[in-house]
Order: sequence, then structure tokens, then C-alpha cells
Amino acid sequence: MTLLYRATEPKRPREVIGVRRALIVLAVLVGQMLAGHGLLAGPARADDAGGRVALIGVPALHWNDITPSDTPHLWKLAASSAIGSLSVRTVGNVTCPYDGWLTVSAGTRSAAGYRCGAPPAPERQGDGAVVPGYRYLIDVAGQRYAGTLGRSLKAAGQCSVAIGPGAALALADQQGAVQSYRDSATGITTADLERCRMVAMDVDDLVAPYLTDGRLPAEPELLGPAERRRALRQADAEVGALLTALPAGTTVLLAGMSDHGSVPHLRVSALQRPGAEGRLLGAASTRRDDISILPDLTATALTELGVAVPPTVVGVPLRVGDPGATVEQLRRADASAQTMRSAKGQYFTALAVIQVLFYVGAFLLLRRRSHWRWLRVAAVAVAALPVTSFLVNLLPWSDHVGLFGGMLAWWAAITVLALAGPWRRKPLGPLAVVAGITALTLAADLLTGTTLQLNSFMGYSAEQGARYFGLGNIPFALLATGTLLSTTVIAHRWPGKVGVAAIVVLGAIAMVLGGSGLGSDFGGVIAFVPGIAVTALILSGKRVSLMKLAAFCVAGGVIVMGFAWYNYLQPPAEQTHLGRFVGQVLTGEAFDVIWRKLEAMLATLLSPNLMPIVIVAVAFLVYAILRPEQASAGVVPAAFEHSPALRAGLIGTLVSGVVGMLVNDSGAAVLSMALALAVPLLLATGLGAVAFGRGSAPGVGEQLSGVPK
Repeated sequence: MTLLYRATEPKRPREVIGVRRALIVLAVLVGQMLAGHGLLAGPARADDAGGRVALIGVPALHWNDITPSDTPHLWKLAASSAIGSLSVRTVGNVTCPYDGWLTVSAGTRSAAGYRCGAPPAPERQGDGAVVPGYRYLIDVAGQRYAGTLGRSLKAAGQCSVAIGPGAALALADQQGAVQSYRDSATGITTADLERCRMVAMDVDDLVAPYLTDGRLPAEPELLGPAERRRALRQADAEVGALLTALPAGTTVLLAGMSDHGSVPHLRVSALQRPGAEGRLLGAASTRRDDISILPDLTATALTELGVAVPPTVVGVPLRVGDPGATVEQLRRADASAQTMRSAKGQYFTALAVIQVLFYVGAFLLLRRRSHWRWLRVAAVAVAALPVTSFLVNLLPWSDHVGLFGGMLAWWAAITVLALAGPWRRKPLGPLAVVAGITALTLAADLLTGTTLQLNSFMGYSAEQGARYFGLGNIPFALLATGTLLSTTVIAHRWPGKVGVAAIVVLGAIAMVLGGSGLGSDFGGVIAFVPGIAVTALILSGKRVSLMKLAAFCVAGGVIVMGFAWYNYLQPPAEQTHLGRFVGQVLTGEAFDVIWRKLEAMLATLLSPNLMPIVIVAVAFLVYAILRPEQASAGVVPAAFEHSPALRAGLIGTLVSGVVGMLVNDSGAAVLSMALALAVPLLLATGLGAVAFGRGSAPGVGEQLSGVPK
């Protein structure tokens, strides 16, 4: 029963008021008794089922912005909330407010397609509004799930209030209609908000000064510190106005909905509700205790309201984690990501230069037959470089000095270990150390939550949003190469059935780690299966035909779809992108996903950092095999003669690298990293075989080397 009191109601005698209040109380009690026995039913009030939710989106907000002096309302809200980092990645490299709010509306990564700026201003229609041109998003731009949040609320009989253009976009149904709309929180009262249990507000004061002609600028930071603080104060005042008017007990979601320039950042994520204060805020979608994504906001709002989450929503409810979360901790998370990002291009450029110089130098020194000892050291050092990108995350670092200093320390340690131990006089000794450390590092990382791949040059970073957990494409190349080369050392030492079994068993274990829920790598399994099979066949003395190779690739596809189907059968909160891909196949979206990955793969073929590694490594390898004396002074044939098992492992590595390049969106990066590890180690083995005069392993079959002595 709803009681409305008017401030302008004429005064009545006290006795009349007292009688009226007594009758009202009696009526309420009788109504409650009847309702309790199911004899009286009426329209549900806003607070009859579930709680209230207020989504406050502040595009461009990150944790460096929130301070007690500049943003007192936001600071107080964060202090009473669970806090984390929000990855706002949608479709492009940076996310504008339009795409951020549209993603919340759809519950899946979305983009308008024709602009990247502010959402359109709604057109008022009575108490509500209509987002102009909304059907364009669905009918032309292909955003078929736009309006999912608003439609779900309407279907559940829940009304909503949108404040600001972005909020209107998020809460609009599939026709672009918004139930209740306000331009700003100015003058809004608690009574205005009590009607509905869902409130969303777009606080665009911070991002508005950045927009040029309604679009994000090309500069990383357009505003100076004073201008940004001024915009922050305005945004904080707007947030404070809403927080003051919210009904008691409202669950508040705070989100930094978008980027503000040409560089992506981790943004603010906070959840205020009883018991959440001072805890980390993450989600199962990222498998991180402190990172969530935009679609998680959609799932969280619907879940808090008791509304069923549609299966097309890829997000999951936010998860309140362990205590001890601090704003400074989250600031460091973004700082680490930015440190890695700012140097990533230079790192891969340096890697390409080192590789090219190494092969040119190796070619010249081998022809002159001089300084082979130092060439072997250089080969081992070049091969040891990739894994240091992961191992550095075992050390504390916060800036470029700590980052590169830690990598240099690991680089030196691995190189010394490979060349200084008792195995240094064995041709395959350094290979076993470097390949083994690479494979074991990535396997251990998969078993412990992939903390080493996050914020690493060879891995991924949360603000870029390509992946948050599991096995990345470049790490897959290194894991596959390290595993195949390591197992060929076993096959060299124990030839025959034992060696073949080692390759199959250890390779299968690595493949399962990468393709299961731990690694969640789709293309990696497809590429790993033929690599393992080809290596095992060659060691068994069997021929490898194109038909067999194609069959192995198909087998890899069948295996990975088995992983994906099993993952699809899990609850939505436990699914990875493998399971979601099965859902996309069933809904007809899989072609769009495959096409985007194909475009990304083709784009890497023009990479100035990756293709030089592929070109020079393949050219050196082919020339060294076809013209062994001229190209490598017989060093590469010496490696194959010493260990035909190594030849089998190298061929398997090349097969996995080529197939991986074709089926992964990272394309050339997969093959380039496989070659960057395998070919220098092959050369180091050949130099060791020549230097120490080792013969081939007994019982393996010298005819498998296929090269002249």
C-alpha cells in the first residue's frame, strides 16, 4: 500500500488526523495479514523483491583521480566499497563512452562502428526518452544484442531511471525506448528514485573536455593536471548529488566506463554493499581477484535485482574477494601495465634486431671458422631471452629500471646455468637447460593461475583486454617449442619406444594444460597435436605425408572442440572463451569471430618486428640444410648427425609453428617465437657437436638425419 502525502494539503484538526492515522495503521495490519495468507495481492512495490541498484558510470575515471581533496564523494564511496580494476576494452584498442555504455546495454563487447565518442542525447518523450538512431545499431552495425539490459528489466516488470545520455543508452530496450529519463542528478529527490529499483547515471563531466567534435582525441593526455582536476571536481559533485538522493540500502556500482585518449588504461571499479568494504573486487570472467570487465556490470545489475541473466551476456556477477584492498595497490596495477605497454614496441624491435644481427654474425663467423666458442654462448643467450619476460614477474618491479634490470638478471642466470654446468660439454646440454626452463616456467604458470603472463612482453596485459588468464599465443609457441625440444633430449638419451613415449606423453600433458580450462587456448591445441604426432612418427621411422598432416590437424580441431564443449556445459560463470565459442557457433556468431581473427592474423604478416625474425631464421635454416658447408660450415648437419631425434623435434616445432600461425590471431608472432627459441638452440647443439666430437646416439637410425656427414 502506497501512501502519498502532499506538502500543500490543508491543515486539519488534530483529532481528525489522529483518527485517520489509526484507521491507516489498522488497514495496513489487515492487509499484511491477508497478504500473508495469499488472500490479497496487488502490484509489487519497488522494494518487495531483491535490492536496489545504482550504476554510476564516470567515463575516463581511473584510480589516480580519486583523492580525499579533489573528489571527496568518490573517495568516501571507494572507502566503503570493494574495489578493483576495470578493463573497459570493447572492440577497438581504446574505448569511447559510446562503446562502453553500449557494451553494458548488450552484455557483450560492442561498438557503434561509425564513431567513437559520446553517446547521442536522448529525445524526451513524456517521462521517458528515445535514443535517436538506435535501430541503426541493430539493423546496420550488427549489434544484435544492444538493448539486452533494458529488455530484460522490462520483461521482469522492473522499471528503471536513466540519468544522462550514456545511462539512457544502457537502459534502453531494443527499440531505443527509456522508461524514465533525467538530464542530470540536479534537483533529483529520493522520492523520484524510489519508484524504480534500477538507476543508472552517466557522469560525463570528466570525459567531456577531452572530446573533440564528439570524438576521443589522438593524444594520450589532452588535458593538463589543473584542467583534469577541475573536471574531476565537477564529476564528483554530480556523483555526490546522486548518492545523497539514493534510497537507503541501494547497492552502488561505480565504473570508469571508457578511456579518455589514445592509450588504454585500467579504470575504476567499485561495489558498495554491506560487508564489501576494503575488499578486492574481481570476477570469474577474468579469473582475477582484482580485475573485471564491462559486461560484468550487466550481469551484476541483473543478479542484484533478481532478474534472470540472458545467456547472451558474457559477463558474470562481480565477486567480492579478500580484505586488504587499497587504492594505492590498484594505482600500481595500472602503472605496471603502462610501464610494460610503453616499452613493448621497443622491446620487440630490439628482439628483432638482436635476432637479425645474430644470424648475420653467425653466418659470417661460421664461414670464417672463427670464434665458435663465443658464437655458441651467443646462441644460448639469444634463445634464453624470451622466457625472461615471464620470470621477471617473480621479482618486484615498478618502473623500467626494475623491469629491464630483472630481465637482465634472469637472462644472465639462465645463460650461465646452461653453459657452466657439467652438461656444458654435451652438445645437447645447453638446449636441454634453456628449452626445459622455458617449458617448465610456462607449465608452472598455468598450474598457478598464469600470474607470470599478465603484464609481460611475451604475454598479455589487462588494459589491452585481449586475454586475462590462460595461455597466450606467444606463450603457446614457447611452450610447444620448449616441450618438443626437451622431449627430444629424452628421446636422444633413450631411443626407441621410450623416447617416442616420452614425446607423446609429455607433449600430451602440455597440450592438455594449454587446451583445458587452465590454458583456455583454442588454436594452440590444433597446432600442438600435429607437432607431437609428426615428431613421434619421424622418430618411429614412419613417413609423414600431407594426408597424415591434415588428419593430425583435424584431430587437433576435434580435441579442442571437445574441450570447448565440456566447458560450454559448465555454468556461465565458469565458462571461458572456449565454451562461449560453442555458444557463438550455436547462435551463428562464430563466423564473425573467425573473420576478426583471420583479419588479425593477416595483419601480423606485415609486422616490422615479427616478420624479420621469421624471414632470417627460415632463410638461415633452409640455406644451412641445402648448402651445409657454405652456410654453416657443416654445423647444422653436425647437430642432426649427433642427434636425429633433434631433427625430428625441429620438424615438429616447425609444423606446430606454421599451423599455429594460420589458426591463431597472433599469426606471425607464433612462428617467429618458435623459431627464436628453436634455431639458436639447434645452432648451439651443432657447435657443441663439432667442438666436442660427439657421435650420434646409438639405435636411433643415422638414415633419419637425411644429410651428408
